Amino acid sequence: MSYMHEKVAYLKGLAEGMKISEETNEGKLLLQIIEVLEDFADEVDDVYDELDDLNDAVLELDDYVEAIDEDLADLEDDIYEDDDFEGDDFEEVECPECGESFFVDGNLIDKGEDVECPSCGVIIEFTEDCECCGEEGCDCCEE
Repeated sequence: MSYMHEKVAYLKGLAEGMKISEETNEGKLLLQIIEVLEDFADEVDDVYDELDDLNDAVLELDDYVEAIDEDLADLEDDIYEDDDFEGDDFEEVECPECGESFFVDGNLIDKGEDVECPSCGVIIEFTEDCECCGEEGCDCCEE
């Protein structure tokens, strides 16, 4: 029983002790006021119960979100541990059109794939240099 219920019970007992009757207009009013106060006390208890349930749910969700956050951090560590670019084969390339420098994956260069300059959009072609003379696209090694 809540504190409000105790106070309402006290008022009921006081009304009975004073022999307040519904026979008088004042008695009807006072007894109705006491009933309304009892209804309010019931509603307040219900609200407190709901707040307790909500608080429990929030604490449970907080624990769940914390567990998800830890799992995500572990997953990020697993996925990105090798992506720190140390030891990766990136080469700095200067655009022949605009002169801007940018980094290109060395595997793309080795495969002779074309790359677009991020600054001006010109397509840069990578061709393999000849091993014997160092010239691009020569025919001396194809014999």
